[in-house]
Order: sequence, then C-alpha cells, then structure tokens
Amino acid sequence: MLNFNIRGENIEVTPAIREHVEGKIEKVDRYFNEEIEATANVNLKVYNDKQTKVEVTIPMKNLTLRAEERHSDMYAAVDLIVDKLERQIRKYKTKVNRKFREREGVATFFATVEASDAPVEQSDDEAYNIVRTKQFDLKPMDQEEAVLQMNMLGHNFFIFTDAESNGTNIVYKRKDGKYGLIETN
Repeated sequence: MLNFNIRGENIEVTPAIREHVEGKIEKVDRYFNEEIEATANVNLKVYNDKQTKVEVTIPMKNLTLRAEERHSDMYAAVDLIVDKLERQIRKYKTKVNRKFREREGVATFFATVEASDAPVEQSDDEAYNIVRTKQFDLKPMDQEEAVLQMNMLGHNFFIFTDAESNGTNIVYKRKDGKYGLIETN
C-alpha cells in the first residue's frame, strides 16, 4: 500500500490535485504484492514561466522508483510520470524474472500482472556489459576536499572515505550545477 507525502512549491496542494496525484500514482500498486509498504514522495513545482515540474520518488526495500517530468499542464505531467514509473517497474521486473527466478524474496516482490495490462518491452541492449574495471584506495577526506578532487578530475561523481565517520560516501554534481552527497550506512 502506498502512502503519500505531497508537497507543493509555489502552488497550493488542493484536494483536487491531491486526489488526482494519488489516484494516478496508486496504479503502480498493482505491480507489487500486498505486503509492500512504501511512501510516495511527490513534489509539485510551478515556475514563473507557468511550467510545472512533478517529481516522484518511491523508496522501497529492493528498489527505488524515481521519475520527474516538466510540462505546461501539471495534470498531464502526473500522467507522464505514471507512464515512466510503470516502464521502470516492467524493466526491473523483467530483469528480476530473468536473473533471479530461483531466489526467494526477490521473485515474490512483484505481483503477477496480466500481459494485456502492460506489454513488457524486450531489447538486446538491456544486458549491461561492463567494459572497464577500476580499483583504487579510498583516501579519508572531508566533503569539500572530495568535491575539489571530483572537479579536478573532471568527473561528475567521486567516492571517498569520510574522515569523521569512516564511512564510504559519494559526492556528485547535480543537473542544476549544485552538489549532492550520498552517505552509506
């Protein structure tokens, strides 16, 4: 069952908007077994040029679904988001069924959806071929030094050991030019 956390930036989340978002996004529920408990984090933004941006993140135990869409009509953007989420689920489900059919837990993660509901797209380029492997020592440093190292190397992410927590962290450059930090447990 999906719970919803719907936030609006420069827009009031009216009951009609809430009902539309929940009604559309709840459609992805059918792809999962009943025991799935997740919170769909929905962020609605309206910009000065009347463009809207809808972001949906659904973190779950075995995967995180995330999609964003810009459109002049917010309701249309929500519809497009649902299509993106369903494509992600079908693609992931195909991989799980192909590779982990014998594993308990992963195979039972997805509910059986009739073929007429959603055609699964198959393509030869779905296999991920690793063409290069690198090994390196993680130097203890702080976040600022990691960002400097990343920029110096011309990369858009950098893995490092946090000097204070001794945990493995990742800094990355976001599309908006700012930086993000991923902390591991």
